[in-house]
Amino acid sequence: MKHSFGSDNHSGVHPQILDAIIRTNSEFAVAYGDDEYSQQVLSQIENMLGGECKAMFAVNGTGANILSLANLAHSSDAILCPATAHINCDECGAPEKIIGCKVIPVEHTNGKVSVESVKKHLHGFGEQHHSQPNVLSISQPTELGTLYTVEEIKALADLMHTHNGYLHIDGSRVSNAAAALDIPIKEFTADAGADALSFGGTKNGLLMGEVVVLFKRVSAHRALFLRKQMTQLYSKARFMAAQFDEYLKDDLYLKLASHSNEMAKYLETRLKEIPQIKISRPVETNAVFAYISRELYDKLSEKHMFYIWDEETMEVRWMCSFETGKENIDEFIEDIKNNL
Repeated sequence: MKHSFGSDNHSGVHPQILDAIIRTNSEFAVAYGDDEYSQQVLSQIENMLGGECKAMFAVNGTGANILSLANLAHSSDAILCPATAHINCDECGAPEKIIGCKVIPVEHTNGKVSVESVKKHLHGFGEQHHSQPNVLSISQPTELGTLYTVEEIKALADLMHTHNGYLHIDGSRVSNAAAALDIPIKEFTADAGADALSFGGTKNGLLMGEVVVLFKRVSAHRALFLRKQMTQLYSKARFMAAQFDEYLKDDLYLKLASHSNEMAKYLETRLKEIPQIKISRPVETNAVFAYISRELYDKLSEKHMFYIWDEETMEVRWMCSFETGKENIDEFIEDIKNNL
């Protein structure tokens, strides 16, 4: 397909990332992340996030989330999360299957939970008949493209810490959040009290690989063993290192994320020209949600790739990526107008 609004995962790999992989392919290196290059890049990520943390590569986003959570939760625990969370909707029950814990969906507003909505589930501590609600997992940005403020994340972290629990952040699009908030990732993760971060890149120009970051309140002594058990230890880790090295160099990750965010705002602006389409969520990063008719969806989907988010309300999602251009959006808008 020429272009897709279906997912930022539908985009290709940024040329600089591919070049970095090719350069790294010129010689031999020790496997499983024990090479100097991998250690150097992981140290760079740890320093970027304040230094008091442990970073390690994981193969994919689901794996990064489950590995992060496995270092925070036991099988007798419960993980709280927004009902829209990847770990609740899009990871095939991986927390329940692999960690063995219970996932409890929490009421949300546009993908965001609040202190008040989380508090309702913080009970039963010490009661042997109840899963212990020791972990809260949020996404930044959320699956609906919205953003938590630093203050909101800090309040949620403080709440969980008051109950001797933990806060995990699913950062599959964390670069989009940093670009939109115009602050370093450290400010809404480590500095805000997060205990674990899944640092994603494949939705923003990488070929593969994520980074799991465990912050100072979390013991990392089991992390390497859990990673191996969970099949997240990639043998030729230097190729992950090469990608993240290039990704962080000269803020490439922010430039790519800023572009996809800007394209979403441009798409929102153009959609507002069409009274038959109603934007359904705040456009804060690279996702645009809207209500359209089934008839329009059927016509548009013959040429353009995108997904229905809610079959009952006919809410759809349009994602922009680093490869989305204004010409793609203009063509899409023209096709919408021609099919109304």
